[in-house]
Amino acid sequence: MLFSALIFGLLGSFHCMGMCGPIAFMLPISHNNKLKSYFQISLYHLGRIFSYATLGAVFGILGKGFYFFGMQQKLSIIMGVMMIAVVLLPNIFKKINVVKPFYKLTAKLKNALGYSLKRKENSTFFTIGFLNGLLPCGLVYMAVFGALTTTSILEGMLYMSLFGLGTVPLMTSVVFLGSVTQKINRQKIQKVIPIFVVVIGLLFVFRGLGLDIPFLSPKPIVNLVDAAQSCH
Repeated sequence: MLFSALIFGLLGSFHCMGMCGPIAFMLPISHNNKLKSYFQISLYHLGRIFSYATLGAVFGILGKGFYFFGMQQKLSIIMGVMMIAVVLLPNIFKKINVVKPFYKLTAKLKNALGYSLKRKENSTFFTIGFLNGLLPCGLVYMAVFGALTTTSILEGMLYMSLFGLGTVPLMTSVVFLGSVTQKINRQKIQKVIPIFVVVIGLLFVFRGLGLDIPFLSPKPIVNLVDAAQSCH
């Protein structure tokens, strides 16, 4: 399922262009020095990926707990259904404002981000990327659903890191080719993203059913333990 995170990031980066594009475009890049500008934008992306990996570690720990108690298969189905429901029943989820309880934290993040954008030290690019990655984003929430179905801290970090890596190409183009990326028909591409989310949701449901299909739908962990015990 890890490959889905990378593709999710690639397709989702068209959404990122609209939400985080202005931040990327405002980066104090040294355009007169190409080598330095590449280094700076790399630090920005590393900061974003690091924040995603941190989220992946947190939800990987939760996922490991579900796996330990033999609930991973059920959780995979629940997360898959939620992904599909978010796309098919958006009005219900719009009423649930998950950001509202964190308004003060979000405001502090935005203030810190605004302060960092005014600085021109190389170290600030990593900070900007890290803060950018922590801002509320529906697409990141979807990726977190996937991280929650992982079975370890490392797998959770890897899932979210691949998601972040998938957003790098297009977000880099925003920085260096801002005017060109504006010509991309984002509306048509945005229509593809919900379809992909539904497909990923179906894959998670399929995985949770435990149909004994290698990699796609493995046997439930309880069945594997029972089979191992019966051999003695």
